[in-house]
Amino acid sequence: MALAQAANYVEKLVGHDNSADTQQDVSSFPSGGEGDTMKALVWMGKNKVEIVDTPKPKLVEDRDVILKVTGSTVCGSDLHLVHGAIIEMKKGDILGHEFCGEAAVVGRGVHNVQVGKRYVASFQIACGDCWYCERKLSSQCAKTNSNTLEKTMYGGQTAGMFGYAHFTGGFAGGQAEYVRVPMGDVNLLEIPDDVPDEKALFLSDVLATSYHCVVDTGVEKGDSVAIFGAGPIGQMAGVFALDKGASKIIFVDTEPRLSTIQSKFPSDKMELIDYKKLSTGLTSKNTVVTRLKEMCGDGRGPDVALECAAGEYAKGWLHWLEMQTGMETDTSEILNEMIESVRSFGRCGVTGIYTGYTNHFNIGSLMERGIRLIGNGQAPVHLYWKELLEAIQKGKLDPLQMVSHRVRLEDLVKVYDVFEKKQDGMQKVFVETKFSQPAAKGSPALTRY
Repeated sequence: MALAQAANYVEKLVGHDNSADTQQDVSSFPSGGEGDTMKALVWMGKNKVEIVDTPKPKLVEDRDVILKVTGSTVCGSDLHLVHGAIIEMKKGDILGHEFCGEAAVVGRGVHNVQVGKRYVASFQIACGDCWYCERKLSSQCAKTNSNTLEKTMYGGQTAGMFGYAHFTGGFAGGQAEYVRVPMGDVNLLEIPDDVPDEKALFLSDVLATSYHCVVDTGVEKGDSVAIFGAGPIGQMAGVFALDKGASKIIFVDTEPRLSTIQSKFPSDKMELIDYKKLSTGLTSKNTVVTRLKEMCGDGRGPDVALECAAGEYAKGWLHWLEMQTGMETDTSEILNEMIESVRSFGRCGVTGIYTGYTNHFNIGSLMERGIRLIGNGQAPVHLYWKELLEAIQKGKLDPLQMVSHRVRLEDLVKVYDVFEKKQDGMQKVFVETKFSQPAAKGSPALTRY
């Protein structure tokens, strides 16, 4: 049975609640002549997004905060949603899980957030008091995602997430002028005066995700590390791997991304593999696997492989066909390359998005060679964001090294297209709204599309 059919069957069987983003009257907004609507980017169907005027969010619970968005961004995960790779998107859903802003309205149950101050939100929504939240494992909060389909498919469920389909709770995202932050007393981190929005924004996801990938997979001093995917997550994973003492990082991707990041790392610590210039197949002698074996450990292979790409993009026709016909949701090609290329007893960390099921997985190599396969999961932002904020304040971490463009919210439809096609050297963007401050030092100049 195709996964989509199976999902529909399970949905009818168990039922689920996707009503987490209920609206309330407009009285929670201060008057100011702005009206009751805002601009937002919404999902209008597979491969279609639009900028629309939509009702502003309202306080629903006492612990809610309404944030006036001053910065957001576009993530590779957003493309998975647009493509329909993540199930249970609905027409009109507001996208965007990474955002920061100014507190505009604060619920009466919130005592640590003040109107007018700046905050960054974690992309996951945590309750703050369940077993996972007590351990700062915020991405697995047991109370904020009522979707039973996810629990049935995975045997457990993640926390609710902003702008990430009804599969993770149906919460409106932050590619908008305003956003409702449930449990704002837990899910907002105050931005210090010495940190601009352009740097604080990325504490919401990408910095924690790339850092968690490196830490959770156990990168150690002297390790050679292969990074599959040279986008923003892969780039920052490379930064953190070197910071942990890695002897060498090898990026596996293709143009234009390889050229984009080439100047970001010391030449004696980095090598590049363009997978499109290599062959595939069990009998081929010039593959990603053979190249990595040649580059590391006298043929043993890298100590660690980090997956920062995702399972949506098939390389070969067989996986493409199986994904098109619903026989699998994700390709196992990169996972197999990682498992086969690392040295025996090496580690493989998976932080790229995988939705459901895959075929042709090389479990034999995994078992016989003692490979550690680690699902890094959705990174627990709350575990890391204060540590990473401190690194930014001390000048040890500069998120702007991955930011290639500054764009306007109104231009996001075109930006999505450019981002997907990897045009204009676009790596990571800072999306400004009418509420944003002037660009901080080091931020790219505004590009209009």
